[in-house]
Amino acid sequence: MDNLHYSLSDLLRVMQRLRDPETGCPWDIRQDFHSIVSSTLEECYELAQAIADQDFDHIAEELGDVLFQIVFYAELAREKNLFSFDDIVQTLVQKLIRRHPHVFAQGEIEGIVCSRSSVEEVKSNWERIKQLERERKNQPGILADVPRALPALPRAQKIQKRAAQVNFDWVDTHAVLDKVQEELNELREAISSENTEAINDEMGDVFFSCVNLARHLGLDAEETLRHSTGKFERRFQNMERRAGGEGSAFSSLTDKQFDRLWRLAKDDLGD
Repeated sequence: MDNLHYSLSDLLRVMQRLRDPETGCPWDIRQDFHSIVSSTLEECYELAQAIADQDFDHIAEELGDVLFQIVFYAELAREKNLFSFDDIVQTLVQKLIRRHPHVFAQGEIEGIVCSRSSVEEVKSNWERIKQLERERKNQPGILADVPRALPALPRAQKIQKRAAQVNFDWVDTHAVLDKVQEELNELREAISSENTEAINDEMGDVFFSCVNLARHLGLDAEETLRHSTGKFERRFQNMERRAGGEGSAFSSLTDKQFDRLWRLAKDDLGD
């Protein structure tokens, strides 16, 4: 069986078999569009982790898991005569061609555009085309169609980026730094007043301003925080190993001992 070479049509057929009311998998039969969303998100995060680890064998596997999620949705839709996998491909190809006029001359897959566009021109045209698409969908607002289900950091950054397209933005990085400091001061005041609602509100403003700062610095807020979290994780685990090697119970260490282990961990890891 390992010598068999399967195709996309085989994958679609496997999905149909899994959903067969009589002979399929009891778990798969019970699923619907809403119930598998959490699995879809989980698979995407597992793919992101495999990419971060540069584990290419695992990346191939995780890409397959993500593809399976798409096939799952397609089968659910086919059963209800909503759309098919072919419709998904059709819509995607049309969109890619429409959004890349600098590649596909006359809207043809093999149409060659002789002149090369700059990255800046591509970005500008991309946003212009997407705005036209939003208007055709009766979503004319600049912030329309930013998914509410996006994680908070990338959603904040995407909304800020959209607002910047119509020049609603800070003039430079220093102005954003000043805004971050202003929000921190307001958070201090809220903490002093012990007003829980105000603390929550001001803490959110601090986060939002920091995301704005990351954007102005050309950084991806999600990736930047992921990097720092990973750095903390490595240092903390190093501290645990050192404490264990010294025969100390980690939770009973003093602040001074924690500080010493933290500095040693930084030296060990060099980050």
